[in-house]
Amino acid sequence: MNLSKKGEFYGETNTTIHLEGITLTDTVYTHDKVDWHYHENAYFTFILEGHVMEGNKKETYNCSPGSLLFHNWQEPHYNIKPKGFTRGFHIEIEQLWFDDLDLNFSDLQGSINIANPDLKFLMYKIFRETKKNDTLTQLSIQTLLIETLSKMNRERQASCNKKPAWVSEIEVVLKNQFTENLTLEYLSKTLNIHPVHLSRDFSNYFNVTLGEYIRKLRVLKSLELIAQKKLDLTAIAFDCGFADQSHFTRCFKEINGISPFKYRKMLFG
Repeated sequence: MNLSKKGEFYGETNTTIHLEGITLTDTVYTHDKVDWHYHENAYFTFILEGHVMEGNKKETYNCSPGSLLFHNWQEPHYNIKPKGFTRGFHIEIEQLWFDDLDLNFSDLQGSINIANPDLKFLMYKIFRETKKNDTLTQLSIQTLLIETLSKMNRERQASCNKKPAWVSEIEVVLKNQFTENLTLEYLSKTLNIHPVHLSRDFSNYFNVTLGEYIRKLRVLKSLELIAQKKLDLTAIAFDCGFADQSHFTRCFKEINGISPFKYRKMLFG
């Protein structure tokens, strides 16, 4: 089985940034298939454009723009890329970085397919920081990475605690219907839970209000559509459930700190 050294990914790397204990790469995937291999360091894979299938000993992930995976060090996996252009952003973390900061993330074992919208937005922030490349880039990336790993660790620990059935159920409902004009009455009836209970307790499990969470799902979908280059921003706004492009732009900028136009320009250079 092949071992990938630090900063080594299969494809053509556009840029590589070396920080203290952290290596960031922006890579175009050029191999139709990459056989079983592993990396010497823990790392994130964040798909920016296109599609790729990644498998490990337990499961297979079909990744599209916005998909975020975490692999602990020496976790074997393989990749299959369908036809078309695929681009990934990677953050590789050396064990020394964890040790120097006295960070213990032993709960983050194996391969993890990350669905939490907040973690994905943090990854977009790290990606944007690599484009600034100024005197604050290293500090910003380090703090954002620590925040990402800390949130992941808390999420893994919290998953061991028993949650009400409606929490998992509403995740599925919102994932499938976030572009629709959802009402509190509809959601409470669908979940068989009192609307006051749903409104009051939602933020206990999702850390934001119900409306804020739906907006985040819509913005995440817009990031995926922007990466496909096929639609203009007005069409993307409607496809993601926004009333108009103005509303879409406000929400996108509020969550991402950048307009959708500027993000598209940054993504495609």
